[in-house]
Amino acid sequence: MRLSKAAIPLGHAWSSPFARWQGPLANVNAIDLAVEVAGRALKDRNIDPETITYLAAGATIPQAGSFYLVPGIAARLGFAGVTGPAISQACATSAATIQAAAVQVETGAHDLALAVTTDRTSNGPTMVYPVPSRPGGAPVTEHGVLDPIARDPATGQSMLDTAENVAAEAGYAKEELDEVALLRYEQYRAGHGVRARVLVEVDIPGRKSSVVLREDHGIHDTTAEGLAKLGPARPGGVVSFGTQTHPADGTAGTVVASLERARELGAGVAQILSVNYARVEAAHMPKAPVPAALAALRDAEMTIEDVDVVATHNPFAVNDLYFSRETGFPLDRMNPAGCSLVYGHPQGPTGARAVAELIEVLRERGGGVGLFTGCAAGDTAGALVLRVTD
Repeated sequence: MRLSKAAIPLGHAWSSPFARWQGPLANVNAIDLAVEVAGRALKDRNIDPETITYLAAGATIPQAGSFYLVPGIAARLGFAGVTGPAISQACATSAATIQAAAVQVETGAHDLALAVTTDRTSNGPTMVYPVPSRPGGAPVTEHGVLDPIARDPATGQSMLDTAENVAAEAGYAKEELDEVALLRYEQYRAGHGVRARVLVEVDIPGRKSSVVLREDHGIHDTTAEGLAKLGPARPGGVVSFGTQTHPADGTAGTVVASLERARELGAGVAQILSVNYARVEAAHMPKAPVPAALAALRDAEMTIEDVDVVATHNPFAVNDLYFSRETGFPLDRMNPAGCSLVYGHPQGPTGARAVAELIEVLRERGGGVGLFTGCAAGDTAGALVLRVTD
């Protein structure tokens, strides 16, 4: 989908710090987290809640109150009479949520919209589905986090299997994946300036103690020697626990406005040029960001040569290695401030954080074209192209 009238005002895309699952955000409802962080972000940016007329909210893991996700968030943030869609598209949820807000602006239906994404992988719910026809009426159960990671119902394969499938087909060695992961950790450590502008601290009062989080939790002190010592996560494989992400908890948000309104709110704009999606052969998820990116670039009437910086959702180092080899885009111009391989993957908000960081990286370099692309469940991916200008 090509877009030409929607933009993110510079400085108006944010994220909470991400916390490794079962960490400091493990007992915080993801909706409460979204409200607390978005409320502070909007206040810090002098956005009057009454000027926001559309809200798109993305989440993938059920929480108490999820049925009222959008009206609940809107009411608690002070958006009188505002509504919109609740979106769940696996790890492409952020792209779809930003797209939903951008389309409303593009058509002129709304001038100022908000896209909020949030998820908590910690303490994931176990769903119980009644099956009266089973012996004794025994129900079927599904863990809302662990089961999707472990098994795609269409193929029976896990997410790790999809990475190993692509690695085996491409002939990647463990040492190559270790090198990519080490580069990503080095980039993360160098990206503290970007994080200082993107991250909004969590401060949720409690009866006994408050939940306070000012920086990412659970980042490993990764070294080349440490990666080399880690064996494959499964026998005969090449992906180790050092070259794949970890589940996490967090939230992220983005203000989307018309170009004119965005220029009034920010020191410049990140114009949203296109959003698109793609699928590849079953159980080859790390391949999907390539055709998704190329489709989004075609919509924007661009090629990969027009892109200055790429940000990816990369649950496996395999993803980035495949993208670079297929497109020719240099690995060191991808994720220059960090990525989900390092700081974790809360699913819904992962892409929105990557977009926020991408905008700030482009802003630092004086503008340019940025591409976000990231895989989603099984064999799919979503991508977004934007241009940062004064």
